[in-house]
Amino acid sequence: MKLYGIAGAGGFGREVIPIVKQMINDLPQAQSAEIVFILENSDISDVNGYKVLSQQEFIDSPHEEKFFNIAIGDSKTRERIANLLIEAGAVPFTVAHQNTVIYAESEIHSSAILCPFVTVTANAKIGKFFNANIYSYVAHDCVIGDYVTFAPGVKCNGNVTIEDHAYIGTGAVIKQGTAKRPVVIGAGAVVGMGAVVTKSVPAGSTVFGNPAKPLDRSTMRK
Repeated sequence: MKLYGIAGAGGFGREVIPIVKQMINDLPQAQSAEIVFILENSDISDVNGYKVLSQQEFIDSPHEEKFFNIAIGDSKTRERIANLLIEAGAVPFTVAHQNTVIYAESEIHSSAILCPFVTVTANAKIGKFFNANIYSYVAHDCVIGDYVTFAPGVKCNGNVTIEDHAYIGTGAVIKQGTAKRPVVIGAGAVVGMGAVVTKSVPAGSTVFGNPAKPLDRSTMRK
């Protein structure tokens, strides 16, 4: 029997697990699979009708095969949990809604979460544990690093590079780059909600507005 776990039972996790349920129902041997939430610390046993297991309970379960994904916004937490579960022998799997559009020429690591109405077009390359919320898209020739997060409605146009652990906020638009000069969102950068990014964003910085500009933290402290 196969065990499918979604780490995280917050809002995003509760949105993702019905997608997993539909995916499993479409398999020839759906009756031989069980779906659960995985939580680090919890005294609850059930969320929305799905059993809750601790990480150790998931690892120790007697199921022959264990698969997992991580529906948690914090990318560093995603990385830590992924490393722990992979080391224990669990296998990541891609979660993709049935109306997600993925072009055949794209390369997506087998650990993505692709919510309803997400589109990934030609020759895009996507790294580990990418979370793409509803109505987001990744256009042609984009390169997405590991543990990148797209909030709902992100528009990532062609020839954009997004490095590891970057967070792109709801409704943000990233201008198209070129093959020789892609727009680069640096590692750990945060693009604010509704921002319009017209040029590269340095690693670790936060930008917002139209056009997107660095956040002035000194002004915020006043």
